[in-house]
Amino acid sequence: MRGLSKKAISIATSGVVLVVGTGVAYAYWSAGGAGDGTGATGTSTALTVNQSTVLTAMFPGDTAQTLSGTFTNASSGTVHVTSVTASLLSVTDTPGGAVSVGCSVADYTLASATMSAVQEVAVGTGGTWTGATVKFNNTTANQDACKGKTLNIHYAVA
Repeated sequence: MRGLSKKAISIATSGVVLVVGTGVAYAYWSAGGAGDGTGATGTSTALTVNQSTVLTAMFPGDTAQTLSGTFTNASSGTVHVTSVTASLLSVTDTPGGAVSVGCSVADYTLASATMSAVQEVAVGTGGTWTGATVKFNNTTANQDACKGKTLNIHYAVA
């Protein structure tokens, strides 16, 4: 039988070195450890409720008019809305003017004041709400004090 050639011995030695070298590459030390970090949550800004319905001038015996609108979200993320509730705030001589004398919110009827509006309102202006109605009451008394007045309506979001 013939002995191994120098070339065969060289190849075999290279293979052993490679296997041993590979084993060394996977060796490691293990150690435990721990660490801490932080995260922050944002805050939200109150939504603005916009009335998009332009009510026509009301008069005794008029039919109810539906209120509807959108939201303005100035927060940095979406805001969840469940409902919008309308309430009659005041009657003024002009928009934003002095409170009227002789005409009050009792001269008007607000129906379905709490409106379901379940939605996620994205940043900016969007989303919708609708459903409440408002009308001018028809009574047997003289209602001239309400002529040309402004009915102010307040909206709250939940």
